[in-house]
Amino acid sequence: MNGKILIKAGRVIDPASGIDMVADVLLADGKVARIGHGLSAPDGEVLDARGLIVCPGLIDIHVHLREPGNEGAETIATGTAAAVAGGFTSVACMPNTKPAIDNETAVEFIYRQTDHEGSCNVYPIGAVTKGRRGEELAEMGQMIRAGAVGFSDDGRGVNNTAVMFRALQYVRMFDKPILQHCEDESLVRGGVMNGGKTAIRLGLPGMNPVAEDLMIQRDLMLVEQTRARYHVCHISTARAVELVRQAKAAGLPVTCEVCPHHLLLTEESCSTYDTNFKMNPPLRTRHDVEACRQGVADGTIDCLVTDHAPHALQDKDLEFLDAPFGIIGLETAIPLYIKALIEPGLIDWVSLIERLTVRPAAVLSLPKGTLAPGADADVTLIDPEMEWTVDVRQFRSKSRNCPFDGWTVRGRAVTTIVGGRIKYRLEPATV
Repeated sequence: MNGKILIKAGRVIDPASGIDMVADVLLADGKVARIGHGLSAPDGEVLDARGLIVCPGLIDIHVHLREPGNEGAETIATGTAAAVAGGFTSVACMPNTKPAIDNETAVEFIYRQTDHEGSCNVYPIGAVTKGRRGEELAEMGQMIRAGAVGFSDDGRGVNNTAVMFRALQYVRMFDKPILQHCEDESLVRGGVMNGGKTAIRLGLPGMNPVAEDLMIQRDLMLVEQTRARYHVCHISTARAVELVRQAKAAGLPVTCEVCPHHLLLTEESCSTYDTNFKMNPPLRTRHDVEACRQGVADGTIDCLVTDHAPHALQDKDLEFLDAPFGIIGLETAIPLYIKALIEPGLIDWVSLIERLTVRPAAVLSLPKGTLAPGADADVTLIDPEMEWTVDVRQFRSKSRNCPFDGWTVRGRAVTTIVGGRIKYRLEPATV
């Protein structure tokens, strides 16, 4: 059994319970015991949280941990160490591993490795199709039995309409979501950045942004037929945000997410040919960035994620045309969301925490995201004013493919508690 931890005098924000007040939080035996004033724990550890935000452990429902098959870039051990350093107590891992997470045994492997080596909770997302090839449905029922919390072929979309329709019909029976990488492959094949004037100027093959919009439009028609739960991964275009907004207004069971880089960076960043700015979906235009920000502000975008996609140095250190897509993000998420959303006044801290806790928990039906008494003692303590400089050399992730290296930012997780155990504590020397 775990001991007691008393978190004193922090600003407790728990959107699931409607709490936003300065209070104490008592954790005991791996659960939240009480929230109140003047609490004591003579036989427990006391954490001084004055000036800090105390919230449910952050949840990232879009993470690539690379294990099995690409352990040179990341492992469950290093990826979850990066997660707790960023304030995340739960992550959902995508199935584009080698082999893909497309069967019961693969799902069980993720849980087993997490039990042995993980620093936080890991929830496997199973593949929609066998081998993520988009041709034949994977054994979703068996994966659900093993603990899969949703399904995705992330890294590519399910382009075959008939296959996608059958997938939606199937998951409807289990009340699980499909998390779609929205991209019509025929419009982006061979592209390396957003299609448009900037790509032409740089002499780089572009990826037509209509590819994202078309797949979402098609899928929404299928959702209307099936009423299955549907989640748009890493939304990035203005038109895509508007399509989701309209679908929600029509009462469809649709949710979506956005990444920090699609709220802060534009396609112009690719002008340096730095492969750390190569990602999929690619960086878009300023108009798209503003539309995504507004989508968060008005509630169209439900979740904030990182799409943490580690790559070994030798893989990213190639010409822009040849380097793989993707950047890491778990250890920089909090300050980047502050910069993109709180500092411009688009949302407040309660809304930010909501999109990092209770909303992602709802998308995947996770028993997480609250500090209500009896809930698992997953807690994040954030210093909202701490200024620090991003230094990839200090990351706990195995990889270093981060476009924000050297940025001076504000806000940082200082303590991360998982199941009543302190899994991360910021050391003064790293500030």
